[in-house]
Parts: sequence; structure tokens; C-alpha cells
Amino acid sequence: MNIRCLMVALLAMSGPALAADGLALLTANPLGFWLIAAGVALLIAEAALPNYGVAGLGGIILCVIGAIILTNADIPVPLMIVLGLISGFLLIALLVRALKTRPRQPVSGDAALLGSVTAVTALQAGNNHHGWIQLEGERWQVTSAMPLRPGQAVRVIARKGLLLEVAAADSQGA
Repeated sequence: MNIRCLMVALLAMSGPALAADGLALLTANPLGFWLIAAGVALLIAEAALPNYGVAGLGGIILCVIGAIILTNADIPVPLMIVLGLISGFLLIALLVRALKTRPRQPVSGDAALLGSVTAVTALQAGNNHHGWIQLEGERWQVTSAMPLRPGQAVRVIARKGLLLEVAAADSQGA
């Protein structure tokens, strides 16, 4: 949706801009100009889309191809090289920033449960090796090789279906 709006805006704004100064550029080769415009649009879209450089890489490629097509025009080659390098550096900076925002530790699933420490809330009647804990907002049934007691701190060491294996929090587990 945003890309369509951006493309419509580029098309709407390109008419007056080309009529003013860009007419000489457009008469050189309109395909080169539109490839560069599409490349710039993809570079702008890269900032808004969670695709880790795919649109940005496509934008740089389109800009370079458009610049190659426009080499017959009176555009200096060093300017094209500098613009390509700036675009590449911006894409790299954007990718580094996106990768820094990725979560480092698991926040859900088995990986988040294993190693968690919590207290035993209740024991199963007649069996002090089985009980219940409250973890991650859920009530889990637990089993332990050692006897459990209510209020004891335990560490999750394994998961078997809906049953968690636990050990005393001061031990490192089995």
C-alpha cells in the first residue's frame, strides 16, 4: 500500500520536475531515469519494510543500471560512483541497525522455559516427586528425581510434552 502511494507520488511529481530542469535528462533516455527513480523508491521502502536489505539491494542495482543507461547523457561518471557508494553505505548502515534490534535471547518456547527458576506452588497428593509450578503466566505440572516441597526454588531442566522436569535451583540439573 505504501509503495503504491510512493510510486503514484513519484509519477505525479516527476511531470513538473522534468518540465523544469529534467527535460534534457529525460530526452537522453527515459528508461535510465525511471530505473533510477524506481531504485530510489526501493531504497526509501527499505527503511519501512522488514526485509533485511532485499529492497535496498534491488534499489542499488536499479540505480546503477539506470546510471549506466544514462552514461550517454552529460552526467559525470564520478557523480554516479559517489551516489552508488553513498547508497551502499546507507544500506549497510540500515542492515547493521536492523540486525542490532534482533532479539538475542529466546522469549518463547522450550528455549525460554529451560533454565527458568521458579517456586513449587503445590505438590501432588501422596507423591512428593510430582507437583505444580507457576511459570510464564501458566501453571505447569513438574516432576523431579529429588523430593519437592512447597515454596522450594526449582530450575527447569527438560520438557516432556506438558510435563516439566525440574531440579533444585542450587543444583545445575541432570
